[in-house]
Amino acid sequence: MQQNNSLFHSLPQPWNQILPHVATLSVWGMLFGVIYLLRSFFLLLFLTFVFSYIQAQSVNRLTPYIKNRIIRVVLVALIILSVLTAAGIFLVPKVKKQTEVFVSQFTTYLSRVDEEIFALTARYPLLGELLPEIRSKSTEEEIEKKTLKHSPTATMLQQLFRLSDADTPGGPQNISHVLGALGNIGGKIASVASAFLLSLLFSFLIVLDLANLGTSVHSLESTKLRFIYQSVAPNIRNFSLVLGKALEAQLIIAIINSILTAVGISLLGLGEHLAFLSMIVFFCSFFPVIGVFISSIPICLIALQTQGLQTMLLAVMLITIIHLIEGYILNPRIYGSYMRINSVIILFILTIGGKLFGVWGLLLGVPVCTYVFGHAIRFRNTDDKENTDTAANTS
Repeated sequence: MQQNNSLFHSLPQPWNQILPHVATLSVWGMLFGVIYLLRSFFLLLFLTFVFSYIQAQSVNRLTPYIKNRIIRVVLVALIILSVLTAAGIFLVPKVKKQTEVFVSQFTTYLSRVDEEIFALTARYPLLGELLPEIRSKSTEEEIEKKTLKHSPTATMLQQLFRLSDADTPGGPQNISHVLGALGNIGGKIASVASAFLLSLLFSFLIVLDLANLGTSVHSLESTKLRFIYQSVAPNIRNFSLVLGKALEAQLIIAIINSILTAVGISLLGLGEHLAFLSMIVFFCSFFPVIGVFISSIPICLIALQTQGLQTMLLAVMLITIIHLIEGYILNPRIYGSYMRINSVIILFILTIGGKLFGVWGLLLGVPVCTYVFGHAIRFRNTDDKENTDTAANTS
Protein backbone atom coordinates (compact mmCIF):
# COMPACT_ATOMS: atom_id res chain seq x y z
CA MET A 1 0.00 0.00 0.00
CA GLN A 2 2.97 2.30 0.54
CA GLN A 3 3.92 2.19 -3.16
CA ASN A 4 0.35 2.98 -4.10
CA ASN A 5 0.15 5.90 -1.66
CA SER A 6 3.48 7.32 -2.80
CA LEU A 7 2.08 7.45 -6.33
CA PHE A 8 -0.76 9.68 -5.16
CA HIS A 9 1.42 11.83 -2.88
CA SER A 10 3.18 13.21 -5.96
CA LEU A 11 -0.12 14.75 -7.12
CA PRO A 12 -1.15 18.29 -6.15
CA GLN A 13 -3.65 18.84 -3.35
CA PRO A 14 -6.45 18.00 -2.85
CA TRP A 15 -6.17 15.22 -5.45
CA ASN A 16 -3.49 13.39 -3.48
CA GLN A 17 -6.07 12.88 -0.71
CA ILE A 18 -9.15 12.23 -2.83
CA LEU A 19 -7.81 9.86 -5.50
CA PRO A 20 -6.65 7.08 -3.10
CA HIS A 21 -10.20 6.77 -1.72
CA VAL A 22 -11.70 6.91 -5.22
CA ALA A 23 -9.33 4.15 -6.37
CA THR A 24 -10.18 1.98 -3.36
CA LEU A 25 -13.93 2.43 -3.86
CA SER A 26 -13.56 1.65 -7.56
CA VAL A 27 -11.67 -1.57 -6.82
CA TRP A 28 -14.29 -2.72 -4.32
CA GLY A 29 -17.06 -1.74 -6.72
CA MET A 30 -15.51 -3.91 -9.43
CA LEU A 31 -15.13 -6.79 -6.96
CA PHE A 32 -18.79 -6.66 -5.90
CA GLY A 33 -19.77 -6.32 -9.57
CA VAL A 34 -17.93 -9.54 -10.38
CA ILE A 35 -19.61 -11.27 -7.41
CA TYR A 36 -23.00 -10.08 -8.67
CA LEU A 37 -22.29 -11.41 -12.17
CA LEU A 38 -21.33 -14.77 -10.66
CA ARG A 39 -24.38 -14.93 -8.38
CA SER A 40 -25.75 -18.01 -10.15
CA PHE A 41 -22.52 -19.84 -9.15
CA PHE A 42 -22.60 -18.59 -5.57
CA LEU A 43 -23.51 -21.98 -4.08
CA LEU A 44 -20.62 -23.61 -5.93
CA LEU A 45 -18.20 -20.86 -4.85
CA PHE A 46 -19.40 -21.02 -1.25
CA LEU A 47 -19.12 -24.82 -1.03
CA THR A 48 -15.68 -24.70 -2.65
CA PHE A 49 -14.54 -22.21 -0.01
CA VAL A 50 -16.02 -24.29 2.83
CA PHE A 51 -14.45 -27.56 1.68
CA SER A 52 -11.13 -25.86 0.92
CA TYR A 53 -10.99 -24.35 4.41
CA ILE A 54 -11.94 -27.63 6.11
CA GLN A 55 -9.42 -29.60 4.08
CA ALA A 56 -6.63 -27.05 4.60
CA GLN A 57 -7.19 -26.99 8.37
CA SER A 58 -7.35 -30.79 8.55
CA VAL A 59 -4.16 -31.13 6.48
CA ASN A 60 -2.35 -28.76 8.84
CA ARG A 61 -3.53 -30.66 11.92
CA LEU A 62 -2.16 -33.92 10.49
CA THR A 63 1.32 -32.43 10.00
CA PRO A 64 2.82 -33.90 13.25
CA TYR A 65 1.62 -37.39 12.27
CA ILE A 66 2.18 -37.49 8.49
CA LYS A 67 5.10 -35.54 7.07
CA ASN A 68 4.29 -35.86 3.35
CA ARG A 69 1.81 -33.11 2.47
CA ILE A 70 0.44 -34.79 -0.66
CA ILE A 71 -0.44 -37.90 1.34
CA ARG A 72 -2.19 -35.73 3.94
CA VAL A 73 -4.22 -33.90 1.27
CA VAL A 74 -5.28 -37.14 -0.44
CA LEU A 75 -6.15 -38.79 2.89
CA VAL A 76 -8.31 -35.87 4.05
CA ALA A 77 -10.07 -35.69 0.66
CA LEU A 78 -10.82 -39.44 0.78
CA ILE A 79 -12.22 -39.17 4.31
CA ILE A 80 -14.52 -36.28 3.38
CA LEU A 81 -15.61 -38.03 0.18
CA SER A 82 -16.30 -41.25 2.11
CA VAL A 83 -18.41 -39.45 4.72
CA LEU A 84 -20.45 -37.62 2.08
CA THR A 85 -20.87 -40.80 0.01
CA ALA A 86 -22.08 -42.74 3.04
CA ALA A 87 -24.52 -39.94 3.86
CA GLY A 88 -25.75 -39.92 0.26
CA ILE A 89 -26.31 -43.68 0.21
CA PHE A 90 -27.80 -44.30 3.64
CA LEU A 91 -29.19 -40.96 4.83
CA VAL A 92 -30.46 -39.02 1.79
CA PRO A 93 -33.08 -41.62 0.67
CA LYS A 94 -34.54 -41.72 4.20
CA VAL A 95 -34.59 -37.93 4.42
CA LYS A 96 -36.32 -37.71 1.04
CA LYS A 97 -38.97 -40.28 1.98
CA GLN A 98 -39.65 -38.81 5.43
CA THR A 99 -39.82 -35.27 4.02
CA GLU A 100 -42.45 -36.35 1.50
CA VAL A 101 -44.46 -37.99 4.31
CA PHE A 102 -44.22 -34.82 6.41
CA VAL A 103 -45.40 -32.65 3.51
CA SER A 104 -48.29 -34.97 2.66
CA GLN A 105 -49.51 -35.00 6.28
CA PHE A 106 -48.81 -31.35 7.07
CA THR A 107 -52.50 -30.39 6.94
CA THR A 108 -53.26 -33.18 9.41
CA TYR A 109 -50.56 -31.89 11.77
CA LEU A 110 -52.00 -28.38 11.67
CA SER A 111 -55.53 -29.69 12.22
CA ARG A 112 -54.33 -31.49 15.35
CA VAL A 113 -52.80 -28.25 16.66
CA ASP A 114 -56.01 -26.37 15.78
CA GLU A 115 -58.05 -28.84 17.84
CA GLU A 116 -55.85 -28.21 20.88
CA ILE A 117 -56.08 -24.43 20.35
CA PHE A 118 -59.85 -24.51 20.00
CA ALA A 119 -60.10 -26.64 23.15
CA LEU A 120 -58.01 -24.10 25.05
CA THR A 121 -60.12 -21.27 23.63
CA ALA A 122 -63.29 -22.94 24.87
CA ARG A 123 -61.74 -23.47 28.29
CA TYR A 124 -60.16 -20.01 28.52
CA PRO A 125 -62.30 -17.42 26.63
CA LEU A 126 -59.67 -14.75 27.30
CA LEU A 127 -57.41 -16.51 24.79
CA GLY A 128 -60.01 -15.93 22.09
CA GLU A 129 -60.13 -12.25 22.99
CA LEU A 130 -56.33 -11.95 22.68
CA LEU A 131 -56.20 -13.85 19.37
CA PRO A 132 -59.17 -12.79 17.18
CA GLU A 133 -58.12 -15.01 14.27
CA ILE A 134 -58.65 -18.03 16.51
CA ARG A 135 -62.01 -16.85 17.76
CA SER A 136 -63.26 -16.11 14.23
CA LYS A 137 -62.39 -19.61 13.02
CA SER A 138 -63.13 -21.71 16.07
CA THR A 139 -66.28 -23.38 14.77
CA GLU A 140 -66.92 -27.05 14.17
CA GLU A 141 -67.46 -26.39 10.47
CA GLU A 142 -64.03 -24.79 10.10
CA ILE A 143 -62.36 -27.59 12.07
CA GLU A 144 -63.84 -30.23 9.78
CA LYS A 145 -62.57 -28.49 6.62
CA LYS A 146 -58.94 -29.12 7.68
CA THR A 147 -57.42 -26.87 5.06
CA LEU A 148 -54.61 -24.36 5.34
CA LYS A 149 -57.01 -21.57 4.37
CA HIS A 150 -59.14 -22.14 7.48
CA SER A 151 -56.30 -23.02 9.87
CA PRO A 152 -55.45 -20.46 12.59
CA THR A 153 -52.17 -22.31 13.17
CA ALA A 154 -51.24 -21.82 9.51
CA THR A 155 -52.14 -18.14 9.83
CA MET A 156 -49.91 -17.73 12.89
CA LEU A 157 -47.01 -19.53 11.16
CA GLN A 158 -47.59 -17.30 8.16
CA GLN A 159 -47.33 -14.18 10.31
CA LEU A 160 -44.40 -15.53 12.32
CA PHE A 161 -42.22 -16.13 9.25
CA ARG A 162 -43.70 -13.20 7.31
CA LEU A 163 -44.59 -15.25 4.26
CA SER A 164 -46.46 -13.03 1.82
CA ASP A 165 -48.30 -13.47 -1.41
CA ALA A 166 -49.05 -10.83 -4.02
CA ASP A 167 -52.61 -12.02 -4.60
CA THR A 168 -53.65 -12.45 -0.97
CA PRO A 169 -51.30 -10.61 1.38
CA GLY A 170 -51.01 -12.47 4.64
CA GLY A 171 -52.87 -15.48 3.29
CA PRO A 172 -52.12 -18.86 4.91
CA GLN A 173 -51.87 -20.55 1.53
CA ASN A 174 -48.36 -19.10 1.23
CA ILE A 175 -47.23 -22.00 3.38
CA SER A 176 -48.25 -24.20 0.47
CA HIS A 177 -45.43 -22.68 -1.59
CA VAL A 178 -42.93 -23.70 1.11
CA LEU A 179 -44.44 -27.18 1.24
CA GLY A 180 -44.26 -27.41 -2.55
CA ALA A 181 -40.57 -26.63 -2.40
CA LEU A 182 -40.07 -29.34 0.23
CA GLY A 183 -42.15 -31.76 -1.81
CA ASN A 184 -39.82 -31.29 -4.76
CA ILE A 185 -36.82 -32.15 -2.61
CA GLY A 186 -35.73 -34.91 -4.99
CA GLY A 187 -34.92 -32.46 -7.79
CA LYS A 188 -33.22 -30.07 -5.38
CA ILE A 189 -31.05 -32.86 -3.97
CA ALA A 190 -29.85 -33.67 -7.50
CA SER A 191 -28.87 -30.06 -8.24
CA VAL A 192 -27.18 -29.57 -4.86
CA ALA A 193 -25.35 -32.91 -5.24
CA SER A 194 -23.76 -31.75 -8.51
CA ALA A 195 -22.56 -28.56 -6.79
CA PHE A 196 -21.18 -30.68 -3.95
CA LEU A 197 -19.21 -32.91 -6.31
CA LEU A 198 -17.77 -30.00 -8.29
CA SER A 199 -16.85 -28.11 -5.13
CA LEU A 200 -15.11 -31.20 -3.74
CA LEU A 201 -13.05 -31.50 -6.92
CA PHE A 202 -12.14 -27.80 -6.98
CA SER A 203 -11.31 -27.70 -3.27
CA PHE A 204 -9.08 -30.78 -3.58
CA LEU A 205 -7.14 -29.20 -6.46
CA ILE A 206 -6.85 -25.88 -4.58
CA VAL A 207 -5.54 -27.45 -1.37
CA LEU A 208 -3.22 -29.78 -3.29
CA ASP A 209 -1.51 -26.85 -5.01
CA LEU A 210 -2.13 -24.24 -2.30
CA ALA A 211 1.49 -23.06 -1.99
CA ASN A 212 1.88 -22.41 -5.71
CA LEU A 213 -1.51 -20.69 -5.88
CA GLY A 214 -0.53 -18.43 -2.99
CA THR A 215 2.72 -17.53 -4.72
CA SER A 216 0.91 -16.77 -7.98
CA VAL A 217 -1.61 -14.51 -6.26
CA HIS A 218 1.12 -12.76 -4.27
CA SER A 219 3.04 -12.11 -7.51
CA LEU A 220 0.25 -9.69 -8.54
CA GLU A 221 1.89 -7.20 -6.18
CA SER A 222 4.74 -6.89 -8.69
CA THR A 223 2.47 -6.15 -11.64
CA LYS A 224 0.53 -3.15 -12.90
CA LEU A 225 -2.48 -4.54 -11.01
CA ARG A 226 -0.75 -4.12 -7.66
CA PHE A 227 -3.15 -1.36 -6.57
CA ILE A 228 -6.01 -3.87 -6.86
CA TYR A 229 -4.05 -6.50 -4.93
CA GLN A 230 -3.04 -4.04 -2.21
CA SER A 231 -6.60 -2.75 -1.85
CA VAL A 232 -8.48 -6.03 -1.51
CA ALA A 233 -6.04 -8.87 -0.74
CA PRO A 234 -5.57 -8.20 3.03
CA ASN A 235 -9.31 -7.74 3.57
CA ILE A 236 -10.27 -10.84 1.58
CA ARG A 237 -7.68 -12.89 3.47
CA ASN A 238 -8.86 -11.65 6.88
CA PHE A 239 -12.53 -12.10 6.00
CA SER A 240 -11.82 -15.64 4.78
CA LEU A 241 -10.22 -16.46 8.13
CA VAL A 242 -13.16 -15.01 10.06
CA LEU A 243 -15.76 -16.78 7.90
CA GLY A 244 -13.84 -20.05 7.91
CA LYS A 245 -13.50 -20.11 11.70
CA ALA A 246 -17.17 -19.23 12.13
CA LEU A 247 -18.37 -21.98 9.79
CA GLU A 248 -15.99 -24.53 11.30
CA ALA A 249 -17.26 -23.77 14.80
CA GLN A 250 -20.88 -23.81 13.64
CA LEU A 251 -20.33 -27.16 11.88
CA ILE A 252 -19.14 -28.73 15.14
CA ILE A 253 -22.15 -27.28 16.98
CA ALA A 254 -24.53 -28.49 14.24
CA ILE A 255 -23.17 -32.05 14.44
CA ILE A 256 -23.47 -32.14 18.25
CA ASN A 257 -26.99 -30.64 18.12
CA SER A 258 -28.07 -33.23 15.56
CA ILE A 259 -26.70 -36.12 17.63
CA LEU A 260 -28.35 -34.89 20.84
CA THR A 261 -31.64 -34.31 19.00
CA ALA A 262 -31.51 -37.76 17.40
CA VAL A 263 -31.02 -39.38 20.80
CA GLY A 264 -33.87 -37.36 22.31
CA ILE A 265 -36.22 -38.06 19.38
CA SER A 266 -35.54 -41.78 19.68
CA LEU A 267 -36.31 -41.71 23.41
CA LEU A 268 -39.60 -39.90 22.69
CA GLY A 269 -40.66 -42.64 20.28
CA LEU A 270 -40.35 -40.57 17.08
CA GLY A 271 -37.76 -42.83 15.46
CA GLU A 272 -39.76 -43.10 12.23
CA HIS A 273 -38.98 -39.44 11.53
CA LEU A 274 -35.40 -39.52 12.84
CA ALA A 275 -33.55 -38.76 9.58
CA PHE A 276 -35.81 -35.88 8.53
CA LEU A 277 -35.87 -34.17 11.94
CA SER A 278 -32.12 -34.60 12.52
CA MET A 279 -31.35 -33.13 9.09
CA ILE A 280 -33.62 -30.14 9.78
CA VAL A 281 -31.80 -29.53 13.07
CA PHE A 282 -28.40 -29.87 11.37
CA PHE A 283 -29.09 -27.25 8.69
CA CYS A 284 -30.97 -24.90 11.01
CA SER A 285 -28.02 -24.91 13.43
CA PHE A 286 -26.16 -22.71 10.92
CA PHE A 287 -28.75 -19.95 11.50
CA PRO A 288 -28.15 -18.47 14.98
CA VAL A 289 -31.17 -18.03 17.28
CA ILE A 290 -33.84 -18.22 14.56
CA GLY A 291 -32.74 -21.74 13.56
CA VAL A 292 -33.91 -23.08 16.93
CA PHE A 293 -37.48 -21.92 16.29
CA ILE A 294 -37.56 -23.18 12.69
CA SER A 295 -36.30 -26.67 13.60
CA SER A 296 -38.65 -26.87 16.60
CA ILE A 297 -41.84 -26.58 14.51
CA PRO A 298 -41.71 -29.96 12.69
CA ILE A 299 -40.55 -31.73 15.87
CA CYS A 300 -43.50 -30.35 17.87
CA LEU A 301 -46.01 -31.00 15.08
CA ILE A 302 -44.97 -34.63 14.65
CA ALA A 303 -44.79 -35.21 18.41
CA LEU A 304 -48.31 -33.83 18.92
CA GLN A 305 -49.84 -35.80 16.06
CA THR A 306 -48.19 -39.16 16.76
CA GLN A 307 -47.83 -39.23 20.55
CA GLY A 308 -50.05 -36.47 21.95
CA LEU A 309 -49.76 -33.21 23.86
CA GLN A 310 -47.62 -34.65 26.66
CA THR A 311 -44.96 -35.85 24.21
CA MET A 312 -44.98 -32.47 22.49
CA LEU A 313 -44.30 -30.77 25.82
CA LEU A 314 -41.46 -33.23 26.42
CA ALA A 315 -40.12 -32.35 22.95
CA VAL A 316 -40.20 -28.65 23.86
CA MET A 317 -38.30 -29.47 27.06
CA LEU A 318 -35.77 -31.48 25.02
CA ILE A 319 -35.23 -28.59 22.60
CA THR A 320 -34.81 -26.18 25.51
CA ILE A 321 -32.21 -28.39 27.20
CA ILE A 322 -30.25 -28.80 23.96
CA HIS A 323 -30.38 -25.04 23.37
CA LEU A 324 -29.10 -24.39 26.91
CA ILE A 325 -26.27 -26.88 26.35
CA GLU A 326 -25.40 -25.10 23.11
CA GLY A 327 -25.60 -21.60 24.60
CA TYR A 328 -23.81 -22.17 27.89
CA ILE A 329 -21.47 -25.11 27.22
CA LEU A 330 -20.77 -25.54 23.49
CA ASN A 331 -20.58 -21.90 22.36
CA PRO A 332 -18.16 -20.73 25.09
CA ARG A 333 -15.87 -23.73 24.57
CA ILE A 334 -15.92 -23.74 20.76
CA TYR A 335 -16.09 -20.01 20.09
CA GLY A 336 -14.49 -18.75 23.31
CA SER A 337 -14.80 -14.98 23.25
CA TYR A 338 -14.59 -15.05 19.45
CA MET A 339 -17.69 -13.99 17.51
CA ARG A 340 -19.91 -13.92 20.60
CA ILE A 341 -22.63 -11.35 19.89
CA ASN A 342 -25.66 -10.36 21.93
CA SER A 343 -28.77 -12.32 20.89
CA VAL A 344 -30.79 -9.14 20.30
CA ILE A 345 -28.12 -7.84 17.88
CA ILE A 346 -28.10 -11.21 16.14
CA LEU A 347 -31.87 -10.98 15.63
CA PHE A 348 -31.49 -7.51 14.09
CA ILE A 349 -28.74 -8.79 11.78
CA LEU A 350 -30.78 -11.83 10.73
CA THR A 351 -33.93 -9.77 10.16
CA ILE A 352 -32.14 -7.27 7.91
CA GLY A 353 -29.95 -9.89 6.20
CA GLY A 354 -32.87 -12.23 5.56
CA LYS A 355 -35.00 -9.41 4.14
CA LEU A 356 -32.26 -8.16 1.80
CA PHE A 357 -30.46 -11.37 0.78
CA GLY A 358 -32.74 -14.27 1.75
CA VAL A 359 -31.09 -17.47 2.95
CA TRP A 360 -27.59 -16.14 2.24
CA GLY A 361 -28.30 -13.18 4.49
CA LEU A 362 -29.30 -15.52 7.31
CA LEU A 363 -26.24 -17.70 6.80
CA LEU A 364 -23.54 -15.05 6.27
CA GLY A 365 -25.04 -12.04 8.06
CA VAL A 366 -23.42 -12.67 11.45
CA PRO A 367 -19.89 -13.50 10.13
CA VAL A 368 -19.96 -10.49 7.79
CA CYS A 369 -21.02 -8.10 10.56
CA THR A 370 -18.46 -9.64 12.91
CA TYR A 371 -15.73 -8.97 10.38
CA VAL A 372 -16.90 -5.44 9.57
CA PHE A 373 -17.24 -4.27 13.18
CA GLY A 374 -14.46 -6.40 14.64
CA HIS A 375 -11.81 -6.02 11.94
CA ALA A 376 -12.55 -3.90 8.87
CA ILE A 377 -13.34 -0.58 10.59
CA ARG A 378 -10.77 -0.89 13.36
CA PHE A 379 -7.21 0.42 13.34
CA ARG A 380 -4.62 -2.33 13.45
CA ASN A 381 -1.30 -2.07 15.22
CA THR A 382 1.86 -3.85 14.15
CA ASP A 383 1.41 -6.77 16.56
CA ASP A 384 -2.11 -7.50 15.29
CA LYS A 385 -0.88 -7.39 11.69
CA GLU A 386 1.95 -9.81 12.44
CA ASN A 387 -0.41 -12.18 14.26
CA THR A 388 -2.87 -12.12 11.36
CA ASP A 389 -0.10 -12.76 8.83
CA THR A 390 1.17 -15.67 10.91
CA ALA A 391 -2.33 -17.18 11.17
CA ALA A 392 -2.87 -16.79 7.43
CA ASN A 393 0.45 -18.41 6.59
CA THR A 394 -0.31 -21.27 8.98
CA SER A 395 -3.71 -21.92 7.42
